[in-house]
Amino acid sequence: MKGCLLTGYPGFLASKLLKEMQRRNEDTQFALIVHPSQLDKAERLAANKQNVRLFAGDITKEGLDLDAEQTEWLREQMTHVFHLAAVYDLAVPKKIAEDVNITGTRNVNTFAQSLPLLERYIYFSTAYVSGKRVGVIKEDELDQGQAFKNHYESTKFEAEKLVAELKNVPYTIIRPGVVVGHSVTGETVKFDGPYFIMRFLDRLRYIPIPYLGKSEALFNVVPADYIVDATLCLAQSEDAVNRAFHLTDPSPYESRELYRMVCKELLGKTPSWTISPALVEFALSISIFRRFFKVEKEALEYFRCTSQYDASGAKGVLAKGGVQCPDFKDYVSSMVKYYKTHRRDPDKLIQVK
Repeated sequence: MKGCLLTGYPGFLASKLLKEMQRRNEDTQFALIVHPSQLDKAERLAANKQNVRLFAGDITKEGLDLDAEQTEWLREQMTHVFHLAAVYDLAVPKKIAEDVNITGTRNVNTFAQSLPLLERYIYFSTAYVSGKRVGVIKEDELDQGQAFKNHYESTKFEAEKLVAELKNVPYTIIRPGVVVGHSVTGETVKFDGPYFIMRFLDRLRYIPIPYLGKSEALFNVVPADYIVDATLCLAQSEDAVNRAFHLTDPSPYESRELYRMVCKELLGKTPSWTISPALVEFALSISIFRRFFKVEKEALEYFRCTSQYDASGAKGVLAKGGVQCPDFKDYVSSMVKYYKTHRRDPDKLIQVK
């Protein structure tokens, strides 16, 4: 790997990818496309890092808003592109999601096509491009006429289609499930996704804890270190060229069981009764309740999702590289411990309106 371009820095996954790639590839030149609003933070985090250059750019603009000299240097150096920059907020307005996720990906696609030394283009999608589909979702499926739960899903779907339509570009599409912190340290950058469970339970700690319905839906959680290791394995595998991969838990737990494990680890007790999900959803449709429980209404959809993400393609390729997904029960304690230590950190809290 001569040169590697990343978008999405200083985001959590982009930062972890950079750190691991630097460890494995000491001679690689890394170029980070950083939005001007994130440049100060990126400069602090990248200080003293070897072989790293930061470029103030904007993926929503043609040419990534780089000047001719910067563009020429990148064309002479870059052999790999990792496109992670996106808006991940489940409640994101449509226009913002379209600008960043669709227009941004189109511009990164065009830039990648202009790189004469390009060996691989790795695009970060999401397993939830499946939208409201139910049943088994396969890795070689994308457009099945599905509807979507929110603008995040629909725009990531449209963006992935743009990548899959590229000609003469060796791409690999990564579709993670719900990403949580490191399986050993628990480290994460934001308390969203399953962490909403913990925020909800924190508010109920002094009363008997309810289950949120009786759903047998599976909840697909994967730790960040698995995503990093799996991505780098796929990025180097010839078996992964022009394919999409579900980086999801091959043996996911039911939402109810995952909720029980988190509750036991966080509060030292388990749920003892069941509340109607419709009642919870109604409550979270009212802003005062959302702010009290610190939970986004949109997050509920993912706890009752009846999709099953077939990850057999990823499992087969990753097995050759010795990469496998940890079991949630083996890292839930690390995840909860980190949350308990940092739950009052304002930088990690998702602001709920």
